[in-house]
Amino acid sequence: MTRLSINVNKVAVLRNSRGGRMPDVLEAARVALDAGCGGITVHPRPDQRHIRPADVRALSQLLRQRGGEVEFNIEGNPVPGPRGDYPGLIPLLLETRPQQATLVPDGDGQITSDHGWQLAPEPAGLRERIAVLSEAGIRVSLFMDAGSPDIERVAELGADRIELYTGPYAAAHAAGDAGVTLDACARSAERAREAGLGVNAGHDLDQRNLADFLAHVGKVDEVSIGHSVFSEALYDGLATTVQRYLEIIGRSGSR
Repeated sequence: MTRLSINVNKVAVLRNSRGGRMPDVLEAARVALDAGCGGITVHPRPDQRHIRPADVRALSQLLRQRGGEVEFNIEGNPVPGPRGDYPGLIPLLLETRPQQATLVPDGDGQITSDHGWQLAPEPAGLRERIAVLSEAGIRVSLFMDAGSPDIERVAELGADRIELYTGPYAAAHAAGDAGVTLDACARSAERAREAGLGVNAGHDLDQRNLADFLAHVGKVDEVSIGHSVFSEALYDGLATTVQRYLEIIGRSGSR
């Protein structure tokens, strides 16, 4: 069954806008986990505008206490080095040892991740960083655009999964014409599976578009959802919102 991983970045954004500890990132994670989600995702950035290294360490401890069925997924750009309290993504991953690292080619100025890796030519140092994480027992996923010609290169680099960037699909679905983007996602997922890769997905998935995505794309190992979950939870509550996503996944029959 597709794993639902809840991205708690938005909780940290709200906390940081006021200072102090409220709302509490750990408490939000506990509520989501108690509601049945299978994992927690964070995306620490060097500017620390939302999730901070201290949050990553605290969440890592919380999830270890929860046992092996709950996964920690840490996203980020592996290239930038230390800045202030931020040690760099690779050192933070090696310290906290999440089950999965999702490597994303975003820059400091981006509000959110909005494109996948281009792997031809091969980005300098990416293969070596993947090897370091794999040797540490961390599953590696690369953030990729649907329709990318480089899907098979992900396996060649030594990564384990792709995460399909679903922003264009979500925009097309909202406009009422998602067929082309859905087909691109499905073909990319099939190519990934044929190359021996797992398939994750994330970005702007919500209660309106998730079922169609899962029904069309086939086997998806994990969906990572944050912004939509916390937007909807403002009205309906976090536990209820998480459970509604799990119901959608259950109805889809995904395995």
